[in-house]
Amino acid sequence: MPSAQPAMLAGVTVLDFTQYLAGPTATRLMAELGADIIKVEQAPGGDPSRLLPFRKNGRSIYFIQQNRGKKSVCIDFNRPEGLALVRALIPHVDVVIENYGPGVLEKRGLDYATLRQLNPRLIMCSISAFGRNSPLSHLTGYDYIAQAFSGIMHMTGDPDGPPRFVGVAIADGIAGVSAFAALGYALLHRDRTGQGQYIDISMVDALYHMHSVEVQMFVASNGAYKPMRFGIHHYMSCPQGVFKGPQGYLVILALDRQWPNVARALGKPELITDPRFATAGRRAKHQKELIAMIEAWLQSFPSDDAALRVLAEHRVPAGPVLSIEETVTHPYFIARRMVRQVPDRILGEVTIPGFPFKFSAMSEELELHAPFLGEHNEAVLSQLLGRSPDSIAALYQQGVLYKEDI
Repeated sequence: MPSAQPAMLAGVTVLDFTQYLAGPTATRLMAELGADIIKVEQAPGGDPSRLLPFRKNGRSIYFIQQNRGKKSVCIDFNRPEGLALVRALIPHVDVVIENYGPGVLEKRGLDYATLRQLNPRLIMCSISAFGRNSPLSHLTGYDYIAQAFSGIMHMTGDPDGPPRFVGVAIADGIAGVSAFAALGYALLHRDRTGQGQYIDISMVDALYHMHSVEVQMFVASNGAYKPMRFGIHHYMSCPQGVFKGPQGYLVILALDRQWPNVARALGKPELITDPRFATAGRRAKHQKELIAMIEAWLQSFPSDDAALRVLAEHRVPAGPVLSIEETVTHPYFIARRMVRQVPDRILGEVTIPGFPFKFSAMSEELELHAPFLGEHNEAVLSQLLGRSPDSIAALYQQGVLYKEDI
């Protein structure tokens, strides 16, 4: 694909009021596709994630990962002159996205009802724990709270133990990706109709829609089926869980169609017709026997890879439980560019996860840098608002604009 091809979101300008993770996830994905992201940070500290670990030479790698390719404008929101600058930018942008606490933007006259009067084609997206149009919109919340409220935490862990949260920020991540998707379709809708609109993304909603069978089965059974966490092996089918291998742990997930393949891989074709294992339900009922049988077979191999090769030869769905340490050098992640080294003007180079969307019509990866606080004050205000160097200097003197010393 020729490198001169325009980036997919080239020409789309986003005013980004987000911080920490959920909102910055959406805008970093847009930046990867060439959108012009203007990150508006509150003076004097800016996005609090600038202080999050891991920090090196005063630079947060967390911030770098989430904010590459964005322009930073740092404004004092508590000054009328600062709010006037923000409002002046609205007619020049396509999208506004925010994930502030309840009422923060409304108090400053930066809500959608007000901003659409300045730009009727504006698309605005809010990301919050419980949604903006919600009986719980007044509550603040973070990832683990969304996991708890959505039922995801209830379904994670051992049945006789406490509920457990997923070990990564899944609520922030899926909410950010949901916002990214919603904004793409809203832009398409605007291109077709000329209409802007408001998008209300809830972290709880983003997680709740991931329930595959739990909600439907509870309701359809009139409450007879009560979804409950089941630990490392599924209670309705076997083999479907985490098994101890000769070195680490493996996941095997074989349904009825794959069950004969499992029996042949184990060298026990007679299990195919064994009445104890004839169906997924029967195998679940006798799972202790079957799990012991599979783990004993796994222990006969010198390595996890050797066992996985035999399973793959028999077309049994299986995979290793990799540590993060193992992923960063694994050939799969390297081949897929999911572990990549990106440039930084202070640290030289940092390793971060890759871009998950693989487009055949996408040009080469853009070289993106995370901004210094207030780095683009002059560029944004002069290019979009036509402000002169003297007027911008006056805003610094008045404390309306802020820029960190590099």
